[in-house]
Amino acid sequence: MLVFHAVTVPLTRIAAISSSVSGLAVIAALLADGRAVWLGGSAGSTTMAAEDDPMDAKLSYVKGAETPPLREDTIGEALDEAARRWGDVEAVVSVQQGVRWTFAELKAKADALAAGLIALGLDRGERIGIWSPNNAEWALTQFAAAKAGLILVTINPAYRTSELEYTLNKVGVKALVAAAKFRTSDYLAMVESLAPEIVASTPGSLEARPLPTLRALIKIGGEPRPGWFDVEEVAPLARPEHVAALEALQPTLKNTDAINIQFTSGTTGLPKGATLSHRNILNNGYFVGRAIGLHERDRLCLPVPLYHCFGMVMGNLGCVTHGATMVYPAEAFEQLSVLEAVEKERCTGLFGVPTMFIAELGQPEFDRFDLTSLRTGCMAGSPCPVEVMKQVIERMHMRDVTIAYGMTETSPVSFQTGEDDPLERRVSTIGRVQPHTECKIVDEKGELVPRGQPGEFCTRGYSVMLGYWDDPERTAEAIDIDGWMHTGDLATIDEAAYGNIVGRIKDMVIRGGENVYPREVEEYLYRHPKVEDVTVVGVPDEKYGEELCAWIRLKPGETAAPEEIVAFCRGQIAHYKIPRHIRFVDAFPMTVTGKIQKFLIRKQMIEELGVEVAHTA
Repeated sequence: MLVFHAVTVPLTRIAAISSSVSGLAVIAALLADGRAVWLGGSAGSTTMAAEDDPMDAKLSYVKGAETPPLREDTIGEALDEAARRWGDVEAVVSVQQGVRWTFAELKAKADALAAGLIALGLDRGERIGIWSPNNAEWALTQFAAAKAGLILVTINPAYRTSELEYTLNKVGVKALVAAAKFRTSDYLAMVESLAPEIVASTPGSLEARPLPTLRALIKIGGEPRPGWFDVEEVAPLARPEHVAALEALQPTLKNTDAINIQFTSGTTGLPKGATLSHRNILNNGYFVGRAIGLHERDRLCLPVPLYHCFGMVMGNLGCVTHGATMVYPAEAFEQLSVLEAVEKERCTGLFGVPTMFIAELGQPEFDRFDLTSLRTGCMAGSPCPVEVMKQVIERMHMRDVTIAYGMTETSPVSFQTGEDDPLERRVSTIGRVQPHTECKIVDEKGELVPRGQPGEFCTRGYSVMLGYWDDPERTAEAIDIDGWMHTGDLATIDEAAYGNIVGRIKDMVIRGGENVYPREVEEYLYRHPKVEDVTVVGVPDEKYGEELCAWIRLKPGETAAPEEIVAFCRGQIAHYKIPRHIRFVDAFPMTVTGKIQKFLIRKQMIEELGVEVAHTA
């Protein structure tokens, strides 16, 4: 049973905590033995009855099952268990690289790399970043970091120099693992542009003023390069004392330790580092796997990015906890490579955001592929069109496919459909609450709303993040004093406890599964010398779900073309943050209090573009 304990904490203790624990929020510092703890208050509030009191079934509150129990192991221990139980089962298959590792091999490689990282001088709790598209080394780094007690900072491969610099310095990354190149991206050159000292440095001993905490640089592939280790050179650095140190470290690691930082876009224009524990993400991967019926020797095709929770948590950790194989079809999504991998590897499951499934179904050669091995999978990352779900079930043979809803800050999944849900429910809702999780829908006063009435979706339980790294103020804005994570999403819960997302309180735009906050894009566009004012909204798009639209007021006497704005963004911000639709206007629709009425801009653009708002779950 998941029990919440209320405690009273002296203000002096709160002050001490808020300035310690590597900057994690006060709430995070008060987590004890994996149980949620509140700073005052109780398990019951004005919107929540006491734990043992029956809830009014007419109100929008649901609580997940309490069985099976939560896992209390670390990610390293989960890998060890997988190697013991399924040692000869393929754990990682990277189709493009021609790599095949069993669970026994993955464990051995992870242990060796972890010892090498310790030899580099990395200590428990320090941050190691990974900036790379999907490959076997990504997964290896994930498990090696967990073994070494390092906090893995996952960096979006689409980031460019300004975003990378902010990320590395915000959390104090000490070691960075980076791909050499991908498509037009030269990752090593971008890092070196931030810190020219690299080329004259000894590998592992970098001292660069722009990146003050960064010491070790590790590359995946490419030619030898001054200042960089190749990833294959790290494990051999370990001597017997480093191996012994790794072994001694294992029993001291706690599943409540921070183990992952994932950056989410912020309404202030600066990304926030959602900090997650072993307990957060290992359990979430495990329960998502259960919901899709994952089991030993299943083969899960993962075209979703590993830097995101969808890949590294729902995919990698879901497979490790169920003995299934992680199949990476390519470095990044390509519909043809996905279809080829499913057929060649006889995959039984497939993950993807709706745009991926739409692209796969629309591939001109779709009918020539044998996809009959598919049975299950998950569609998530953005609202899932009902018609697409139906086609996935019918044409891709994924009879048990599920829809999942969540957010990075909740590890990520809190609602999901199940194998035994009626077809209509599975294609038109986000399912029901996950085990060991509470969810509620509240109005603007924080009061529970009746079933079927929209309000803000809030969630509480093991999956809620520790906090935003070094940002207690923004953590407190997201997680209230009773431990509820306020998602900013508008949702409903019906009489049968199924959920639907009906909108967003926040301005977040979801483009092809990527979360984009307009404020961040606006802040960047304000740097353009011709821009006086700008506002960004999301508009419906058939391919990506939503696209960004920028309305721009230029400074007096200035003229500009959309191409000029796009060129200003290219190479400086991630490609998915660059507005597709750009309009130059003389004024914005405003309220009497001076606030921009974004909903009117969105409505006008929908009419101008002739697009329709798709019906989704």
